[in-house]
Amino acid sequence: MNSIQSRPTDSIILTGLRVRAHHGVFDFEREQGQEFVVDVTAWLDLGPAASGDDLGATVHYGELAEEVVGAVERDPVDLIETVAERVAATVLAHEPVDAVEVTVHKPQAPIAVPFGDVAVRILRSRP
Repeated sequence: MNSIQSRPTDSIILTGLRVRAHHGVFDFEREQGQEFVVDVTAWLDLGPAASGDDLGATVHYGELAEEVVGAVERDPVDLIETVAERVAATVLAHEPVDAVEVTVHKPQAPIAVPFGDVAVRILRSRP
């Protein structure tokens, strides 16, 4: 278990990133693919960027969104837990980011009962 002891109160938040990918345990999930929805909160100190009005002192959220989508699209895996870890690593690769929360939703999960959402959420921080 990875706990986040202290994180900045500032964050960049991306919600509802929609990605078509081929993750899942079942063959039909791998063959047909499905939509995944990803939410990311990256905690970092936004003070330096704000005080200097400097994009270089923060994380470009447009580029980050594209990187997250790319991380979800590549290399099919069985579990959305694995996808969430991959996304977290992608976000933490940005130097200013101290911690990240990732939620991966699987709206078309193969579940036999009616449901509103299926998701995993992880919190990760720098070691």
